Amino acid sequence: MRDDDEPTGRVTLAQVAAKAGVSLSTVSKVLNGRPDVSAPTRVRIESLLDAHGYRRTSAAASEAPLIELVFHELESTWAMELIRGVENVAKSAGASVVLTESGTRHAPGPEWIDGVLRRRPLGVVLVFSTLPDELKHKLRSRAIPFAIVDPAGDPEPDVPSVGSANWAGGLAATRHLIELGHRRIAIISGPEDMLCSLARVDGFRSAMSMAGIEVDPELVRFGDFHVQGGFQHAETLLGHAEPPTAIFAGSDLQGLGVLEAARVRGLRVPTDLSVVGYDDIPLARWSSPALTTVHQPLRRMAETAAQMVLRLRRGEATEPRIELGTELVVRHSTARVPDADPVPGT
Repeated sequence: MRDDDEPTGRVTLAQVAAKAGVSLSTVSKVLNGRPDVSAPTRVRIESLLDAHGYRRTSAAASEAPLIELVFHELESTWAMELIRGVENVAKSAGASVVLTESGTRHAPGPEWIDGVLRRRPLGVVLVFSTLPDELKHKLRSRAIPFAIVDPAGDPEPDVPSVGSANWAGGLAATRHLIELGHRRIAIISGPEDMLCSLARVDGFRSAMSMAGIEVDPELVRFGDFHVQGGFQHAETLLGHAEPPTAIFAGSDLQGLGVLEAARVRGLRVPTDLSVVGYDDIPLARWSSPALTTVHQPLRRMAETAAQMVLRLRRGEATEPRIELGTELVVRHSTARVPDADPVPGT
């Protein structure tokens, strides 16, 4: 049993062990995040600890000065912007950043929670994730605060989260193309089960509706935010008998895939095809041509989430949901359609 794990109520750890029907050493293993406890026993002990409000009273004795940043995959410059944001906040707090991959889509698995309970960081920032109730209870029972950047689903009121104005970003990108005279506009968004993907598509549909332009269902595609997916969907779209004159990609990486698909087909961007991306990662300005995109403040989103967990660590209140603005950045991958008819209201 650790000296810094103390109950806030009258029940002792020995009594918790008795109620759970286990030894005191087993309770200690659960408190310290040890993996050598069966899942049913761990759940039973966790429930009792949570019910009796166990919290550690001395952070300095056992907590590493770490902020844990959790991705389900780490393989793009998009992730680097988030890492830099958390690092900025961690450095100012005298802490370091540990990166982990959850290994599962959206929700971290049991292997991750066992590890984070052993590491006992100052707080956890998760990206594109949800947190099942069991994991939330385990983190809270150790007083490890957490926040989510771009939750995969609707943000829960008891989970602090940071996002951006995805609907407004989708609207701005599509309006830009409409104002350039494009009418046959395609969209390649991210996964259909992610809130940010759906919001960008909703913004796209709203802009088209406001301009009185019917959306062709064949031109609405859901991908995976990666270059290869953008390329494959663009290949299909550009192979239509009546291909789009513009494509709005749900990420800059997808946009780079669209540029390559256009090159392979001998199309000139923006003369033959206009392309808009999303995120404004550093690569977007160095593509050929430089990519028109929607700036999403990735670094600031990560900084905000890290600041939230540190405020929670200090016992301060924080907003349950923070949404940051997006902004259209016009570069060289979009152009006006010659002799296009004006659109009412634009």
